[in-house]
Amino acid sequence: MSKVFIFHFSGTLRNIVSMKFFILILAVVAISLLGLIYKMLYAIYLKFILMPKTPLVNYHFRVEWGGTELSFSEVSGLSVETAVIEQRSGNSPEFHTHKLPGQHSFSNLILRRGITKSDNEFFVWVKTGLLNQVERRDINVSLLDENHNPIFVWRISNAFPVRYTGPELMAKGNDVAMEELELAYESFTVEAL
Repeated sequence: MSKVFIFHFSGTLRNIVSMKFFILILAVVAISLLGLIYKMLYAIYLKFILMPKTPLVNYHFRVEWGGTELSFSEVSGLSVETAVIEQRSGNSPEFHTHKLPGQHSFSNLILRRGITKSDNEFFVWVKTGLLNQVERRDINVSLLDENHNPIFVWRISNAFPVRYTGPELMAKGNDVAMEELELAYESFTVEAL
């Protein structure tokens, strides 16, 4: 009889004990693998089903235009409003108007940042409008995750400056010198990544 084949039963007590020990080891390995698979599935469940329900923070964002990333302390004005058209036919048996969606109206985008030495890009862009040859730019505002990857991106089309506000200067002040640029734009889209 060959003793090389592990499942061969020779009838001796030693082979029976070895076989039971081998089966016990296989059972322990199988239970460990099942536990590992359970932990992996639970981690996937937490990450993709439970975690996205946690609201995102508003203080980690990035603004880009023309491939240049700029630092801002505040961004506001990412809103759209739809006009309501009220209509009623003269022969309608109902004594109220029907409401229909009209044109979309986008609010102005407001960007605020601290003034830095030798950075006059805001004002240079504003001056293009003063010369009646306004330069329009596409702007991306991205909300970032903890790894600095975009989660949401607002893609703003054809923006141009309509107002520039320089800093408020005070001799007894203790604040950062801030400048503000207000931009009109034609539309925006929102992408969830």
